[in-house]
Order: sequence, then C-alpha cells, then structure tokens
Amino acid sequence: MVKSKVLVVGGTGYIGRRLVRASLNQGHPTYVLQRPEIGLDIEKVQMLLSFKRCGAHLVEGSFSDLRSLVDAVRLVDIVICTMSGVHFRSHNILMQLKLVEAIKEAGNVKRFLPSEFGMDPALMGHAIEPGKVTFDEKMAVRKAIEEAKIPFTYISANCFAGYFVGNLCQLSSLTPPKDIVYLYGDGNVKAVFLDEDDIATYTIKTIDDPRTLDKTVYLRPPENILSQRQLVEMWEKLSGRTLEKRSISTEDFLASMKGLNYAEQVGVGHFYHIFYEGSLTNFEIGEDGEEGSQLYPEVQYTRMNEYLKIYT
Repeated sequence: MVKSKVLVVGGTGYIGRRLVRASLNQGHPTYVLQRPEIGLDIEKVQMLLSFKRCGAHLVEGSFSDLRSLVDAVRLVDIVICTMSGVHFRSHNILMQLKLVEAIKEAGNVKRFLPSEFGMDPALMGHAIEPGKVTFDEKMAVRKAIEEAKIPFTYISANCFAGYFVGNLCQLSSLTPPKDIVYLYGDGNVKAVFLDEDDIATYTIKTIDDPRTLDKTVYLRPPENILSQRQLVEMWEKLSGRTLEKRSISTEDFLASMKGLNYAEQVGVGHFYHIFYEGSLTNFEIGEDGEEGSQLYPEVQYTRMNEYLKIYT
C-alpha cells in the first residue's frame, strides 16, 4: 500500500518533533511546516534542518497567510497539528481554525489530526475554571472540523511521561522528589501514562487505518494504567529509597489554586480531574472510539518501570 503523505504543523514542538520522526520511521513522505515567524530561533531552525537531513521536506507557510497554508496542505494527504495547548509554554489551540479553513479550501486532505493528545475534551464539559478553557477551545476546533466535513482522527494520549512520571506526578518539578512525595487523596486513582515516542508511533499508525476514521483513539496500554501510588512504589523499588508520603485532600488541593497565576491554576484544575476524579479511566470507550494498543499490538510500548530507570 502506498503510504500517505503527511504534513506536520508544529513539527519543532515537544510532541511535533516526535511525530516527524515517527512518520519518517514508518515510511511516510513527510513534510514539516516552516513558519517565517521562527525568526532567529536557531534551535528550531537547526531542528528543521535535521529533519531535512533525515528525508523530510520543509514547506513554508504562515498562519497570517491563508494562501500559503492552502498551498502547503495541497502537497499532502494527511495533516497533523501539534500546536501547544499548555498555558505555561504557549497556548495556540484556536490558531488551528485558520488551518481548518485552509484544509477546507484545499479540498484534498484525507484526514486531519488536530492538536489534542491529552484528555478527551468531549468528556470534559464539566471541567472547573480556568482549566476548562483548554477543553472548550479544543471542542471549538472539533466543531469547525466536523462542520467543514473534514475527515478526522482525534488522539487522546492521556499523561505524557515526561511531565507526569519522572516527577511522580508532583506539580513543581520534573524529576523525582528526594524525601517527600505528595499524594493526591489516597493516591489510588488510576491514570494512564505514555512515553511520548510511543504516542507518536501510535498516532502515525492511525492515519491510514480505516478503523480510526472519524473516531477518537484512546491510548490506554494496559500495563501503563497505574495509580500515583503505584508509580511511587515503582520508584522506591528502583531507587532503594523510601519516601515520606503526605496526602492532600480534595479541599486542600483545590484551595491551593488561590494566589497562583493563571497558567498554574489551569494546571491544578487538570491535575484535579486526573488524580481525584479519575477522568482518564472512569469511562468505557464507546462506539465512536478505539483503543490504540488493541489496534496495534505490535507496538512494544515502554512500561513505566523501564521509563523510570533513567532517573536512578
């Protein structure tokens, strides 16, 4: 089967760079949008050039120039957008509406994968403020995609290991705590954790798969459905160190939002839904969804005890 041509928008970002590599590794002709707004950001320029050395095609386009986006989209079959949706980095979810407009005008795209990759926003209408904005904006993009009758796949990739596993789910660091670990409630609510490279591998596998057309693909590899307490126990076993465990009640956790800046409040809200409410695992996948590790059992996904070894 001829491999679809793929355009990655946001290819120098945290997830985007992994998707570029996964697309190349799986044999897809791969294009990366090179935006003039990159300016003097030498690291991004060098990353783009490294993609080119690996066989990717760089195509210029700007969100301030619709025609350039249309021209870029017309080169490919699949468009994947990975623009940032986290407030402490950059938050550009609604910029995708311009991309939706370009895809609609181009008329040739077989599938669009918008920037999602976290919790399923369709299940988060009840989310607390101000974190609700992330889900509301993703749903606005979905509405535009579906009204334009653009074929789609939505990826729900749950917790990125780089942000949630190495730090044992602590909010203030990306590396393991030395002495004290704070547990959310009793620490027994189940979440789902994935190595970011695995997220990219699963995502690229969906793009030519008729089973995932117009569906949400949830990435729930069974051995990575874990509680925070289980992660802590894994770390203690690997490190040979016992941490003091302090539990934070729901009330105290939500009260901690007071005095935080906007981006921090968004983060606390999302952690609440994941670790107190269990929003990643408290539902069954319906007929509009598929589970990635069941679709692609050949993917040897990274288990979190293996992932944690690099931190020892």
